[in-house]
Amino acid sequence: MTTVNEDQAKLWNGSAGQAWVDGQQLLDGMFEPFERLLVKEAQRQGSRRVLDVGCGSGATTLAIARGQGADAQAVGVDISQPLITLARQRSDRERLATQFICADAQTHGFEAAQFELVVSRFGVMFFDDFVQAFSNLRRACARGAQWRAITFRSPAENPFMTTAERAAAPLLPGLPPRRTDAPGQFALADRARVMSLLEAGGWADAVLERLDVECSFPASALDGYMSRLGPVGLYLAQADEATRTRVIGAVRAAFQQFVHGADVRFTAACWMVTARNP
Repeated sequence: MTTVNEDQAKLWNGSAGQAWVDGQQLLDGMFEPFERLLVKEAQRQGSRRVLDVGCGSGATTLAIARGQGADAQAVGVDISQPLITLARQRSDRERLATQFICADAQTHGFEAAQFELVVSRFGVMFFDDFVQAFSNLRRACARGAQWRAITFRSPAENPFMTTAERAAAPLLPGLPPRRTDAPGQFALADRARVMSLLEAGGWADAVLERLDVECSFPASALDGYMSRLGPVGLYLAQADEATRTRVIGAVRAAFQQFVHGADVRFTAACWMVTARNP
């Protein structure tokens, strides 16, 4: 795997990647509304050659492949070997015509001009050089190819996504703060920045459409979600049992505002980012 983004490679090939493997069903269910949106875009565009960037365990790639003919091409790329391994296993079970590449999409040597559509479900926010990454992805696309990526808007608009760290911060003084200017969940929250980065990467006609999507997952899975995923989950993986107990109790209480009967429900404030390869 060729990569220059060493911090993200270490993260997603370590505890974060394994947590997403273990939480695959939960996360796929929670983000399924976004998967549907991207499948609909692929069908609307009539795209036969689709690249899914930051494909994770492959849910969106697989969903696109199910709706394509045998001569179509659905390719997923991700920096995480554990997630790519799971994606390949899922594809093999369904006997789908997909390809999964473990690589850093920022630098990977894709065949030039092969894709008609680039999609991403929360997978393009983790590059350490966005211009290089967006330029590299554009070179992999045919003339006129389309870009459809879903990214999160600001932390303030996504209180669910920051509940755990806000509740845990008084108990975990070493918990690193979020940086919206660094690779991560909110790196592409600012509209002007996203448009500037896409333009610098050679993409044209960039548009950011606001998406406010209702998401849910079973309340029975909440403890696993908050103790394994995100910055708090990474911190707790190294914490002693007494610290884990205190933090999980505080975080569980903070999440109660999102618990409605048997479900956890929240609104994800996102962008649908569209652009075109001129």
